[in-house]
Amino acid sequence: MRKFIRRSGIALSVVLAWSVSVFGQAGQVPAATTRRLTVDDAVKLALEQNLGIRIERLNPEISDVAIAQSKGAWVPSLITSLNRTSTATAPTNPFAGGLNKITDSRLETSFGVQQLLPTGGDYTLTWNSSRISTSNFFQTYNPQLLSTLGVNFSQPLLRNFKTDSTRQQVDINRKVRENTDTTLLQTTAQVVRNVRNAYWDLSFAYNNLNAQRQSLDLAKRLLADNEKRVQIGTMAPIDIVEAQAEVARNDESVIVAEAAIKSAEDRLRALIFDPSIPDFWTMTIEPSDTAPFQEHAIDPDAAVRRALDVRTDIRQAKNGLEQNDISIRYLRNQMMPDVNANVVYRGTGTGGSRYQTDIGAALAGQPPSRSLVSERGYDTVIGDVFGAAFPTWTVGVEVGYPIGRSQQEAGLARARLQYGQAQTQLRNLELNVATQVREAARTVQTNQKRVDSTRVARELAERRLEAAEKKFSAGIETSFFVFQAQRDLAQARTSEVRAISDYNKSVVDFEAVQEVPLGGGGSGITAVAAGASVIPGVSR
Repeated sequence: MRKFIRRSGIALSVVLAWSVSVFGQAGQVPAATTRRLTVDDAVKLALEQNLGIRIERLNPEISDVAIAQSKGAWVPSLITSLNRTSTATAPTNPFAGGLNKITDSRLETSFGVQQLLPTGGDYTLTWNSSRISTSNFFQTYNPQLLSTLGVNFSQPLLRNFKTDSTRQQVDINRKVRENTDTTLLQTTAQVVRNVRNAYWDLSFAYNNLNAQRQSLDLAKRLLADNEKRVQIGTMAPIDIVEAQAEVARNDESVIVAEAAIKSAEDRLRALIFDPSIPDFWTMTIEPSDTAPFQEHAIDPDAAVRRALDVRTDIRQAKNGLEQNDISIRYLRNQMMPDVNANVVYRGTGTGGSRYQTDIGAALAGQPPSRSLVSERGYDTVIGDVFGAAFPTWTVGVEVGYPIGRSQQEAGLARARLQYGQAQTQLRNLELNVATQVREAARTVQTNQKRVDSTRVARELAERRLEAAEKKFSAGIETSFFVFQAQRDLAQARTSEVRAISDYNKSVVDFEAVQEVPLGGGGSGITAVAAGASVIPGVSR
């Protein structure tokens, strides 16, 4: 029995070992990779993989398709038809020649081209051919071959001459295409700005963690020194409780700082990496660049002038005004009289088998005799058409003018009011831009002074801690003052790191605010649509 149990235990151990080796390996979590990046590397990755930039890159292509779609109204269209008609009618005159019914058969073909022209005019070119056979004795040609070349041309002379709805839409779509380039530039600049700031946030998080760890090391060192003093009897055991509490407090600060790194990592990874990569969430990002401190000469007036010239939201606002100009020009043109010049040309040819009929027999109610006179083939018919043997011309002018206040006049009045409103909004936007740039410049100057101030404060905190430790070692001061000096030094280090990080972020913002709005979005000035305008607004 014991041998059986021992053998069973050995077998069970083998099975367990095999299970661990197979299933344990399959369930292993892959080790997290570490990616060290410079700030320029982060920007480069964002330009390649950021989803927001990818989305905006499609808008210019969409606008190109919209332009092609609006130009499609000018594409010529082919027209073709084929018809066969058979008609039987009762005789209604004494020339039926004794027939009980008259049968007509017609085969018709048509081919043509029609097109709306960029001048506002339009034309239609048609070629019709038909073959007609009948039982009517008095039909001169039987079968009869007919061919017609028709040209219709109409050209507006006032309304729709310089512009019309199609040309207005094409011009507006071109302006929208220009706007998509500006929007893409704006999105790219905003992403680059966000990436740089997120990078410096992550760099600050690591520097802050180092500062908290230094404070923890100081607290642990003082705790160890106090424990030795307790062992040799120069300090009471109750006195190390305060040192232990200080270690616990600094340990909490380290934990919070480590969590802040993870949050900063997630913000940066969402900006620079494609979420489809396998290690998107497990990758550890380490900034290899430390936040530099390099003083910059700030000229707010020059920055304001540059912002008013190149900022994307101002360019978008001006683009909206240009779209409004297009719509107003169209509405003003629609108030003109509707005067159209029309030209119509018809060239015809007739052929087939030509007969001569004996009318006397038909009047006597007998079948008339017929004799073939001549044959005109289809080639002769075509020759008549293109030789203008039987031309028909029509030239005319049509005039239309509304009585009373027209819809176009009311639309123009409304568009002009909204255009004036949009101009005022543009001036308001320029004022807001100047205010934002000046505020960004002031923030850079303030943070530059903060760096100098916090650096001096950190140096003084280091000297104060050194003095407190010497006094504590000499028994002049208690450990409370040492702990207080350690806390002040930790705060001073954190403040210095934060000031340097804020300074670099403010420099990034100052450069970006001259090109794009920091809060995102466009000018808010919307183009006036013909007939149904939208009241524009201004975004800050």
